[in-house]
Amino acid sequence: MTIRDIRALLAADKATVGTWLQLPSPDVAELLGRAGYDWVAVDMEHGSFGPTGLPDIFRGIECGGAVPFARLGEASKTQIKFALEAGAHGLIFPMIESREQLDRAIDLSTYPGQDFWRKIGETAPEYRGVGYNRANEFGKRFEEYVEKTAPDIFLVAQIEHVRAVSRLDEILSHPRLDAIMVGPYDLSGSMGLTGQFDHPEFKTVMRDISAACERNNARMGLHIVRPDPEELQRQVAAGSRFIAYGIDSVFLWGACQRPRGGE
Repeated sequence: MTIRDIRALLAADKATVGTWLQLPSPDVAELLGRAGYDWVAVDMEHGSFGPTGLPDIFRGIECGGAVPFARLGEASKTQIKFALEAGAHGLIFPMIESREQLDRAIDLSTYPGQDFWRKIGETAPEYRGVGYNRANEFGKRFEEYVEKTAPDIFLVAQIEHVRAVSRLDEILSHPRLDAIMVGPYDLSGSMGLTGQFDHPEFKTVMRDISAACERNNARMGLHIVRPDPEELQRQVAAGSRFIAYGIDSVFLWGACQRPRGGE
């Protein structure tokens, strides 16, 4: 699977399904990469990932055949550069609440002079630092990476606060944004309804987000935290196209508990 394969699925109005990695293990990363997902998102916000271990995590995902993504702890210059230089092919920006936040995050994720900037006739006020690193094989593939790989980095904004909903049309209008992903726990928490996904007010907000995506021809996405194949099918049928399914720790917790009996 490649970023171009993922974009081809979306262009054909088909869902791309990935999963979430919180445990800092290359073996678990490879296992998830081999589990049939299109991409695996390394959770740098809530997981335990250090600067020396992240390249091996990405190698494990790629070895398994999936595309390595990173959900940043924050959309800062340091974290964006750290993830991309370690080999991430997709970035998920947390807690995007405004177009201004998204503009800066995308500026910092793109090299100066890329086709994106030429097409809109602008120059980024900030941009991704240029240098040799693991992503370009420490300079061996520098030109190829800059010209072909870097422009394809998949960029996702997480919608995790109710304040973002009223600004969603502006957020979705960014020409370089590939998809959004709703963070259901944070979004419901921002409404004072933490985890109450069946609450009428939460459902109304989810409908508003879906409608905004439809208006802007944008890709709606979300995280199905607790694995549920039927819920996955419901969300695909409802129009979700960028879906994170489960978390490594939740998969493990659901399967490893001692069964009753045998005392």
